[in-house]
Amino acid sequence: MSDHSALLAPAAAELLRVAAAAPSLTAPTPCTDYDVRGLLNHLLYWGPWLAAAGRREPGQASVDGEAGASLVGEDWLTLLAKQTDELVSAFTPASAWTGTLRLGTAELPASFVGDMVLGEFVLHGWDLAQASGSTLSCSDEAAAAVLASAVAMGEQARSTGVYGAAVSVPADAPLLDRALGASGRDPNA
Repeated sequence: MSDHSALLAPAAAELLRVAAAAPSLTAPTPCTDYDVRGLLNHLLYWGPWLAAAGRREPGQASVDGEAGASLVGEDWLTLLAKQTDELVSAFTPASAWTGTLRLGTAELPASFVGDMVLGEFVLHGWDLAQASGSTLSCSDEAAAAVLASAVAMGEQARSTGVYGAAVSVPADAPLLDRALGASGRDPNA
C-alpha cells in the first residue's frame, strides 16, 4: 500500500456534502445494520480512534463501545466536519503512512490504517449518497485505492463482519463500482 494522503481531503469534503444532503436521520442506508443516524454514529465513534492512531497517540477507550455511544445530536454535521478535518490532518504527513501504528490493541501497518480512513470516507460516503438519492463524486485514483484496499483486506473484513459478501461486478465496470462490490455493496441496488 502507498501514501494516499492527497486523496483524503477531497473524499472527506464529498462525505460531508452527501451527509448534509441526507433527508432524514432515520433514512435507510445500504449498510443493513445502520440507518443514517447509525452510520453517522459509527463515523463519529471510530474517527477519533483513527485520528489518534495517525498521530501515534493512544485512543480513548469507551466502556459502552460503538453500540452504546449516542453521538448524533443536533450539531452532528459540525462534529463530523471537525472530525474529518482531524483525520485529514492526522494522515497528511508522509510519516503517518510509514511503519506501524496502534489502533486500539492492534499494531497495524500505517498505510493500512490510512487506507481504512480513505475507505471510510468513500464507502460510507456512497452509503450516505444512496440514503439521500444523490451521487457520490469520487476520483478514479481514490476509487482505485479503495478497491485495492478492499481486495487486500476483504477476507479478513468479511470474517469480522466489517464487509458483507463480495458482490460480483463486471471487470470493466467503473473503479468505484468494483470497490463497492469488493466491500460487499451492490452498486446497482
